[in-house]
Amino acid sequence: MLAIQALADLGVVLLSCAIAYSLGMALGSIQDSAIVAETVVERSMKGTYISLAVLTAIVSLLSFRGCGLYSPTKSLLNVEEYKNIAKSVLVSFLVFFTTLVFLRSSDQDLNVPFFGAVSWLHDLVDIEVNLESISRVTVLISFVLILVLMTINRFVTFKLIQSLYRRGIGNRNVLIYGTGETGGWLQRKFHLVPTLGLRLVGFVTENPEEIGNHQLGDQILGTFDDLKDVIEDNKISEVFIALPGSQEERVMEIIAHLDTLGVTFRVVPRFYHLLAQRVRIEHLDSIPLISRPDRRQGLASAFVKRCLDLLLASIALLLSAPAFLLACLLIARQKDGPVFYSQSRVGLDGRSFKMLKFRTMFSDMGQDRISPKDEEDPRITPVGKYLRRYSIDELPQLLNVIKGEMSIVGPRPEMAFIVDDYGPLERERLAAKPGITGLWQISFARNEAIHQNIEYDIYYIENRSLLLDLVIIFLTGFAVVKGTGAH
Repeated sequence: MLAIQALADLGVVLLSCAIAYSLGMALGSIQDSAIVAETVVERSMKGTYISLAVLTAIVSLLSFRGCGLYSPTKSLLNVEEYKNIAKSVLVSFLVFFTTLVFLRSSDQDLNVPFFGAVSWLHDLVDIEVNLESISRVTVLISFVLILVLMTINRFVTFKLIQSLYRRGIGNRNVLIYGTGETGGWLQRKFHLVPTLGLRLVGFVTENPEEIGNHQLGDQILGTFDDLKDVIEDNKISEVFIALPGSQEERVMEIIAHLDTLGVTFRVVPRFYHLLAQRVRIEHLDSIPLISRPDRRQGLASAFVKRCLDLLLASIALLLSAPAFLLACLLIARQKDGPVFYSQSRVGLDGRSFKMLKFRTMFSDMGQDRISPKDEEDPRITPVGKYLRRYSIDELPQLLNVIKGEMSIVGPRPEMAFIVDDYGPLERERLAAKPGITGLWQISFARNEAIHQNIEYDIYYIENRSLLLDLVIIFLTGFAVVKGTGAH
């Protein structure tokens, strides 16, 4: 699979270079400035750019590998891969020009000990061009196209793999060792996110009396003594050990047995709620210590995010003005209540604010209860059904963004009665300004309660950056166009 991905990436890079060359010819930038350098054997202009395309491909693929684009382990919703595409293209761009400068060294340079020792590189690559002769516009277009087409390529590839996994194609059979709360948590994730490529076959228990029972539809297949038969009969490729409360000696015994069976194992550790977050490992002499780094956003980062929020909110309000006005007219025609609906929500550092939305439910229905999970909820009006499907009901929150109460991207704000029941982990959500969209809203878990999928918001808070915000905005746009906006 990774080899196919690398070949697809190579095709994207070469296609980008070909398109950039054609655009350079059409714009006249190549004819005006791309004159082949004086060499013993005169090269053609087209041949020079073919050599540059090969160099671009080599540098790009190495950068893709170095930035982790060929790792078999995927991040949450693949957002890290999109971020790494941008990083790797920037690295490729810088390395490309650095390499050109190095390769254009003169014969006098090659007499210097360092350059002479690597003169074989000149013979291998043999690109003898004058930097002044290369169309900078064409090169810039090449790397911009690589960024755009690589993002599209990985997005399409990710969706294709998701589709195959949903159909059961390429899935790996897995087993959960442990029937407690942690095992149930893993089970829910496997069923909720079929695109993980993991097919849960069943459970193994420490209690023989549970054999043959079912846990939320999945059978308990045996105990420790039955592991060999269960793994062979069901062609298990991975076992998830979900016994965080067990003695270390018992977990090590299970691991040793799985090793002898030649099956991959993964262990949910003790204090997994803490270790699921980003932690800092320090040492007091030889004793390892776990601490949590400060999650507060720096002043420079907060300023950039605020500027982005104001810019995007203003543009979105301008572009969505027709939809905004149409929604107002349709809701007003119902004569059932106000056009806008404001609700008290809890934001940054636990401060309350009035969140605005278009009214999508009947006025006599309880508006402060748990939000509807689907369009067939009897509280939703006929107009509201379409407003919610395409997330048009969220447009008034752009005004909350301009006022500084919300951000474009961030954790979804919850109602006060839910926040009152928060534990220490859930309260971490309040460390960031709430957003109109976020990782949870574009995930498979968007139809479940936000507070039951805390890992999405924790992940965002720990990894927030301008690039991550742009990735989430892009994925949100795709979800809105598909009509899979948050219910």
